Amino acid sequence: MRPWNTARPSKTVRPWKTMRPRQTMRPRKAVRPWQTVRLRKSVRPWQTDALITAAMLTLGVAGTYGRLSSSGLTERPLDPLGLVLIVVASLVLVWRRGAPVPVGVVTVACAIAYYGARYPGIFAAGPALIAIYTAATAGRRRLAIGLAVALAGGIAVPVALADADPEPGGLSLLSGWLVAMVVLGEVTKNRRAYLREVEQRAIQAELTREEAALRRAGEERLWIAQELHDTLTHTISVINVQTSVALQTLERDPALTHRALLAVKESGKEAMHELRATLGVLRQADTDGPEVGLARLPRLVDRAEAAGLPVTTSTIGTRREVPPEVDRAAYRIVQEAFTNVLRHAGAASVTVTIEYAADMIKLSVEDDGQTTTGTADNGMGLIGMRERAVALGGSLTAGPRPGGGFAVRAELPTAAAP
Repeated sequence: MRPWNTARPSKTVRPWKTMRPRQTMRPRKAVRPWQTVRLRKSVRPWQTDALITAAMLTLGVAGTYGRLSSSGLTERPLDPLGLVLIVVASLVLVWRRGAPVPVGVVTVACAIAYYGARYPGIFAAGPALIAIYTAATAGRRRLAIGLAVALAGGIAVPVALADADPEPGGLSLLSGWLVAMVVLGEVTKNRRAYLREVEQRAIQAELTREEAALRRAGEERLWIAQELHDTLTHTISVINVQTSVALQTLERDPALTHRALLAVKESGKEAMHELRATLGVLRQADTDGPEVGLARLPRLVDRAEAAGLPVTTSTIGTRREVPPEVDRAAYRIVQEAFTNVLRHAGAASVTVTIEYAADMIKLSVEDDGQTTTGTADNGMGLIGMRERAVALGGSLTAGPRPGGGFAVRAELPTAAAP
């Protein structure tokens, strides 16, 4: 055995070359309401016109030669001129949609000439009836009525000049057919208009649903951004203050350092709890613990005081249950106000006032610290607080106090948001 004929060792399979799982069949897209109407229009207009032309030509020629009908008058045999009139009247129906006036005039003229020459059968009037029906469906009511009157009057002349009364049937029923074509054309026109209106309403409803879905998605994104901003910003500010205290007192006062680190731990735990609650709402799952609201205000005050921020709270009126969205917004506004004080006011004390009025809650968060540019400007925190208040039909004002410090005041209606 030659060296190059020896069996080669089997190659190891690379991780990325492992067999991929079979892809599941994608579900078919749902048919939209207006698409059900369009699916029925599988036959194109020119195909319909071609079929009608072929049918009229076949009936006119074969039916007349086969003596399948009678005009009721004294008839003469069909000659080439009569055949030409049938063929021309049938072929022009191909252009009945684009040129209803010329087609109507040609078909009516051919029918009048045909029966004026006493040619046999009634099928020669078929193209004229189709032209009248087409004019009515196109909304050309006057044209349809004019063609019907012209055809009836043109055929009435040879009937009146006949040597004997026409036999029952045949052309004696033409007036009824003319009226039927005009009425049927009007009904078809109204039905098509109704279907178009239904289609437009379905399209508008679908667009409205998509716009509403996009608007809800935007509102959800805004809500998530506000929740994350309020939670993380406040927690990070508290952790930053406590970490600074711990670094400064690490050697001089270990007990104070220990309390600062415990406050950091508590702030991180609280942030994790609120993030878990937010994610639980997004997953539509039950959260662990109470909902964020003014009931948790004492814990928020304790964390602020642990960060070195003296807080005084007062309540005016009798505390009562309020809608959850109002309760959450009130808590978040106070939380963000505390965050602004920790970040911008320096050494300060805070006074929180909650007033339960008849149909609203009035919040006031005032501090006596320094007023910096970042506090007075419309930062993301102030924008978020104002958006929360406006979303509930309330209002929020924020700005420097006349005697120094900063004040945030909000009015939140306790009735259903508009």
